[in-house]
Amino acid sequence: MHASTGLYKEAYERDSCGFGLIASLDDIPSHWLVQTAISSLNRLTHRGAVAADGKTGDGCGLLLKKPAGFLRALAAEAGITLSGPFAAGLVFLSREPTQADAARAALAAQLAAQGLHLAGWRQVPLDPQACGAEALKVLPLIEQAFVDTDAQDLDEAAFNRRLFVARRLAEKACAADPWFYVPSLSASTIVYKGMVMPQYLAQLYPDLADPRLESSVAVFHQRFSTNTLPQWRLAHPYRYLAHNGEINTVQGNRNWATARGPLLRSPLLPQLQELLPLVSLTGSDSQSLDNMLEVLLMGGLDPLHAMRLLIPPAWHGLDALDADLRAFYEFYSVHMEPWDGPAGVVLTDGRYALCTLDRNGLRPARYCITRNRCLTIASESGVWDYQPEDVLRKGKLGPGDMLALDLRSGTLLMSADIDQLLKTRHPYKAWLKQGVSYLESDLVDARLAAEPMDRSTLSLYQKMFNVTQEERDDIIRVLAQDESEAVGSMGDDTPLPVLSHQVRSLYDYFRQQFAQVTNPPIDSLRETIVMSLQTQIGPECNIFEPAPEHARQVVLGSPILSQRKLRQILALEAVTHEFIDLQYDPAEGLKAAILRMCAHAESAVQDGKLVLLLSDRYLVKGRIPAHALLVTGAVHQHLVRTGLRCKCNLLVETGTAREPHHFACLIGYGATAVYPYMAYQVLFEMMRRGRVKLDFAARLELGRSYRAGLRKGLFKIMSKMGISTICSRSWGSQTRWCSCASPARRAACRVPTSPIWKRTCSCSPPLPGIRATPSRRAGCSSTCTAGSTTCTTPT
Repeated sequence: MHASTGLYKEAYERDSCGFGLIASLDDIPSHWLVQTAISSLNRLTHRGAVAADGKTGDGCGLLLKKPAGFLRALAAEAGITLSGPFAAGLVFLSREPTQADAARAALAAQLAAQGLHLAGWRQVPLDPQACGAEALKVLPLIEQAFVDTDAQDLDEAAFNRRLFVARRLAEKACAADPWFYVPSLSASTIVYKGMVMPQYLAQLYPDLADPRLESSVAVFHQRFSTNTLPQWRLAHPYRYLAHNGEINTVQGNRNWATARGPLLRSPLLPQLQELLPLVSLTGSDSQSLDNMLEVLLMGGLDPLHAMRLLIPPAWHGLDALDADLRAFYEFYSVHMEPWDGPAGVVLTDGRYALCTLDRNGLRPARYCITRNRCLTIASESGVWDYQPEDVLRKGKLGPGDMLALDLRSGTLLMSADIDQLLKTRHPYKAWLKQGVSYLESDLVDARLAAEPMDRSTLSLYQKMFNVTQEERDDIIRVLAQDESEAVGSMGDDTPLPVLSHQVRSLYDYFRQQFAQVTNPPIDSLRETIVMSLQTQIGPECNIFEPAPEHARQVVLGSPILSQRKLRQILALEAVTHEFIDLQYDPAEGLKAAILRMCAHAESAVQDGKLVLLLSDRYLVKGRIPAHALLVTGAVHQHLVRTGLRCKCNLLVETGTAREPHHFACLIGYGATAVYPYMAYQVLFEMMRRGRVKLDFAARLELGRSYRAGLRKGLFKIMSKMGISTICSRSWGSQTRWCSCASPARRAACRVPTSPIWKRTCSCSPPLPGIRATPSRRAGCSSTCTAGSTTCTTPT
């Protein structure tokens, strides 16, 4: 096992590989198909790496539809009696006998708890000569487990669900055992995989050469572990799929799966809450994707539906897209974010054999159908030697395309067929028409700052939020004037914040990630059709039970809000909201203040609030604002831990966010949308002083132009990260939040502790949701009553 030490981190695991699938259109099993899959896998050797020993590879394997007769024969030879329907699986165990016995006992106990009978264990024949020296060092004990239904009348789907629950609970019970891993345990499929080169897979597992081994579907895969170390368990295929590419949003996907876990309910899985977390929080991106797919399948979705939720095609920018199909994607977009990044996926669950590509089509997949009624899909042509005259049909999958074979009916389904099936299962368009709200937009929005600050107040705010003249002139003004970021040289001699003697923004401590194997890179200017900043405000609901009330959402074209849009959101009757002031008394301390804000947020969500407005907008004498990024990350993670995150949305009203990197950090750490009031106030003051060189009409559009520049900046960041949609937010979301635990973080959080107000205010802080304007808060006009808890001019 490889521990996360030195520069190696298990979270960096990515895959860029070769894959393929061979299936009989008539679902007729044969040994020829298995052997053809093995020879096809051999032709993908160039897709993986090899160690100096010449035999240790990144991993390869086969996923087969269950060869029932062959497995029954093996069980009989091992003295295992099977009565009626049965399941078989491959299990990796420790070579230390005591540890292996404990894992076997844990699995047997959980199977018994599900009413299943562990009929016996079979030692899988292995040829160690097939392994290189590096692979032999970490070779697990490999056995096959046979499970029967103990004379119960279970259909295959119900059998697989019980196996899933038992296996997941056994994994949790054996969490301390790094060797225990179950590559497959199913009544429908079986997996053979290992950390060897493709030409040695059949030698490693003599079972594969047995002529009795017959199957009608074979998924094969050669792994290339990008910049990481191979492991036996990380070889593909996984329990359902094999994947070529990288999921660049995997950290966010894992965190949202954790947050979404308490929300999911299915009558088919009454014990679902005992299985949390639903996806692996370590290991490779493909492993986590397979975990999420398995949960969706066990909950009642079919592979067509599940993969369209996990890896949807581009739909936001397609004006000609069928309205019902658009409604299908829009309905589910609020309940499941895309697993975004280059992806070519082949999979089988025993009923379907399927291949799909990501919305950009950044991984190739070609298919052909031959006269022997065999479907072949692979990451390249020529994986086996069929003759040109034997080809009945061939082609390639394009961006977002899906091709599936229904083994039960023998029907080949293309993308249009699959879309037709999915969009007609429920009246999604009618549900959205009743439930979705769109915010009003004006062609000309002259209200850049409906509550303009006077110059002295603006000066105080700029000092508090560290807005420098350089930032005003070279960043904010340029974004608004040119609708794009300023162009600079590649060189940057600014000291790292941790080494700087200057007070630096907390945002400066974060760096944007770059995709490892997203090639070619996404062009955010020329490929806008696949990119989207659309986000939604609304509660997530249980995707296993779609209903009209799940369509209640407010659609935002961008997470960057104008003042008009923010007011519209808060004025909606359906959007109940809670105001959370980010200010605190210095005597309270930053950590205690953030914990108090987290508790406030938890209480508000439990009371049914849909929107939490985190705001540092209205400063009070003697109090200082906690940094919006710290509080956003803290509240987000606290609500994830308490199982409440998917019931609310975080809107951040802050003076700290002014440039695209700031917004990306906030969105990456959990914000749904951001209102950058300080930037608007600075632009308004520039316009008032004539510092913006635009004509009168363009000045009226200054706020809109600023947001356009921010959107371009966000698109640029997303393209570098290899993702296309901001719905896969929390790109950089961590499993912990920091409240200045280190000197470096404390340096980023330094704010003036002495009062900066030169005038006093006798008003008490306003009640939640009732806010005074900045001028009233700073100066207290005669209409304010001393000591009151409300303001006569609430916004």
